Amino acid sequence: MFDSSRSFESFEPFLNSEQAAALVRVHPKTLQRLARNGRVIGYRVGKLWRFRASDLDGWSQDAEQIAIDSQAEQSYSVLNHSCPQPNRR
Repeated sequence: MFDSSRSFESFEPFLNSEQAAALVRVHPKTLQRLARNGRVIGYRVGKLWRFRASDLDGWSQDAEQIAIDSQAEQSYSVLNHSCPQPNRR
């Protein structure tokens, strides 16, 4: 049953992907991928992702570095592959 003496001050609404991503300044798809990989706390409700601001608090400082790393990985992915060396004569 519902306990009417309990305070609603502890109730925290869920944020959707767009709201949560704006909070930590990353793209919503990036935040969903991080949640799927367990790097961010997220809750899957059907096909939708939901997040709590308190779960993202503190992580947001690391989010900027993760976004930079992700961009660098995509931009410089050619550096991660070995390329054939030109023939030197």
